[in-house]
Amino acid sequence: MQIQPYLFFEGRTEEAIEFYKKALGAQVEMLMRFKDAPPDPEGANTDAGGCAPAPADMDKVMHASFLVGGQRIMASDGMNSGKAEFKGMALSLSYPTDAETKRAFDALADGGQVQQPLVKTFFSSAFGMVADRFGMNWMVITDTGNPPA
Repeated sequence: MQIQPYLFFEGRTEEAIEFYKKALGAQVEMLMRFKDAPPDPEGANTDAGGCAPAPADMDKVMHASFLVGGQRIMASDGMNSGKAEFKGMALSLSYPTDAETKRAFDALADGGQVQQPLVKTFFSSAFGMVADRFGMNWMVITDTGNPPA
């Protein structure tokens, strides 16, 4: 069994994926737009809210899959409301060196909001938290291989 995050960017998925490609080296596995889905007489070609997309939203992302550090993240424009909300969750990135941690943290912070600057802690030589420009929360850490007891 695997648990894979599925993020709803509410109309900004393609922009988010392009940002993650530059910031984190993300690699797109697949991207399907609403217009690319085959016709379905049962009405399964709907957004995350069960509604058929408006004609203006047919170019929006129905489903995408991309890899960050070999880990799959899935995404959609969902109901295209224009306001993504990522409350009560964060994605965590672990790097082997402080330099890699800082590079990823700074890239995610570009246009976003730093919640916890990178600092040395009792559990890591570098740890920080940031909400990127899409409101997605990230925890970025140097993995020292010595988790706290």
